[in-house]
Amino acid sequence: MATLDRTSSAPPPAARALLPIFFIVLVDIFGFTLVFPLLAIYAEHFHASPLEATLLVSVYAVCQLFSGPFLGRVSDKIGRKPMLLVSQIGTFIGFIVMARANALWMLYVARVIDGATAGNLSLAQAYISDNTLPENRAKSFGIIGIAFGIGFFIGPMVTGYLTDYGLNAPIYAAAGLSFSSILLTALILPGGAPHPSSVETGDAGPGGKRVSVFAFGAYAEFFQRPVLKGLFLQFACFAFAFSTFTSGFALFAERTFTFHGHPFGPKEIGYVFGYAGFLGIILQGGLIGRLVKRFGEAKLVLAGFASLVVGYVLLGLVGTLGLLVVVATISSFGNGILRPALTSLITQSAGKREQGVVLGLNQSITSVAQISAPILGGLLIERGLLGPWAFVAAFAALLGVVGSRWGSRVAKGVTAA
Repeated sequence: MATLDRTSSAPPPAARALLPIFFIVLVDIFGFTLVFPLLAIYAEHFHASPLEATLLVSVYAVCQLFSGPFLGRVSDKIGRKPMLLVSQIGTFIGFIVMARANALWMLYVARVIDGATAGNLSLAQAYISDNTLPENRAKSFGIIGIAFGIGFFIGPMVTGYLTDYGLNAPIYAAAGLSFSSILLTALILPGGAPHPSSVETGDAGPGGKRVSVFAFGAYAEFFQRPVLKGLFLQFACFAFAFSTFTSGFALFAERTFTFHGHPFGPKEIGYVFGYAGFLGIILQGGLIGRLVKRFGEAKLVLAGFASLVVGYVLLGLVGTLGLLVVVATISSFGNGILRPALTSLITQSAGKREQGVVLGLNQSITSVAQISAPILGGLLIERGLLGPWAFVAAFAALLGVVGSRWGSRVAKGVTAA
């Protein structure tokens, strides 16, 4: 099996592919961020209730829960690039169907198509894990955070501008970006096919072996490891809090805030997400690497969860735009820190040949959170319980604070190694 040379000063060819994977993820996320600020409001245009609107997120996640492990296993055998293309083509088709929808059921069909081929992010994470050393993974996974930050900064604000031309205009723009991502993957990303020796020996390669979502025995092995168990539970807390916020914020803001006498719409919601994305760029654009070196991932995880608790509690209490900016600032720090730090700790605590399994399990945890959180959030918002909606996200983050001691154990183990 090919290994990374720790002594060479020049980066291996595979490591240099992190630049194109960054641009691919950036374009994908840019397309996503064009759509998600208006998804719930777009659904309301077709007379959807809050629950029916947030269920669009859950339906996507259900499909992703089943398709993700399958796409991951196939990518272990034939390489990341072909499956990235499959995933991106599904996203493109889903956007087109959504943009041309004339009834609520068509939105659900679009989300099923996109979810059934979903795997862009997990495949990109596997690609990064394949080609980086453990000590560089937090910084390398940070490129996904940078892409999220840039996408969340530019995408939602562009959405606000494009909605002047119709609610489906940003969705058509997202479809165009999705098509561009397909071209980028096809033309500039190295193939990433399994090493010949991997095929001969049956080794799954550096990305590791992936298992079915129903292979509970295989996953149970990882939950029997105390450190990994704690980290997965922490990631579940983060994913639930984040999914609660992202799936319900548009509906929450529409009912809570006004701007120049009218309720928040896609434009104002886009500006809030754009501001949070700008802060994410600052955090992920080099700052997180220095923070990791100074404090370690485990301490950053604790700080990230604590900031989310404060941010989401305040969100449930505020009613003015000034305080909303404060909330966005605080919560942006937590969200920007937690995803790369927890992902890095999880991959460092598993063996090289287990990377695919733990990343796949991470994606499954995310899918479960994206299924359950929007349902609960939609029910609360539908009943006018706007404050409790935010407090649910805060409580999930609080559970993450309680479990942060597991991150400390991982950090000590990595340092000792």
